[in-house]
Amino acid sequence: MSKKKKKYYTVWKGHKTGVFESWKDCKAQINNFDGAQYKSFETLDAAKTALSNSYFNYIGKSKGFTSALSAEQLKKIGQPNYNSISVDAASSGNPGIMEYRGVDTKTKKQLFIQGPFEQGTNNIGEFLALVHGLALLKKKDSNRILYTDSRTAISWVKKKTCNTKLPRNEKNKALFELVDRAVDWLKQNSYKTTIVKWETKAWGEIPADFGRK
Repeated sequence: MSKKKKKYYTVWKGHKTGVFESWKDCKAQINNFDGAQYKSFETLDAAKTALSNSYFNYIGKSKGFTSALSAEQLKKIGQPNYNSISVDAASSGNPGIMEYRGVDTKTKKQLFIQGPFEQGTNNIGEFLALVHGLALLKKKDSNRILYTDSRTAISWVKKKTCNTKLPRNEKNKALFELVDRAVDWLKQNSYKTTIVKWETKAWGEIPADFGRK
């Protein structure tokens, strides 16, 4: 069994900011902190450098991405439609601390962000992000499309349900209040927005990606 590679964690916004050498120490800084900003790095130097720069320089990046698809496959898929917004979620554990956000696909300007929530799953985050995006685009009467890299979230939205197996408890009470509101919104509203699966294998990580893989 290969030894797990050590990671270093930069916290830009949290109970305490700085570079932490374990996930346990990082988690203590971001847990129950609204709008926490953090990311893991493979070296201590990279984590320290990141701390002296902006958080937004490090999320949603696909540096050095080269698709493994053939030229014919890439031609068939084509390029992303930049008249769009992209949504994504990040969860540290399943369940674990979770947050989600939406960005302008072309500029990566952040349009909304929610979390971190103390206990959630990536699927719940992806679902909430999609519904948040749908509501935003409807409110603005926008013709932009909506990208997600989650087939599960697309399925849940179409069925107007959040089919999670995560049990409800005090830790995730606030999260499930959002879930209930999202399900109600889907049942009470129609929308014209087209939801499209982001082609990760062709284009790299979705622009809303938090860059914590």
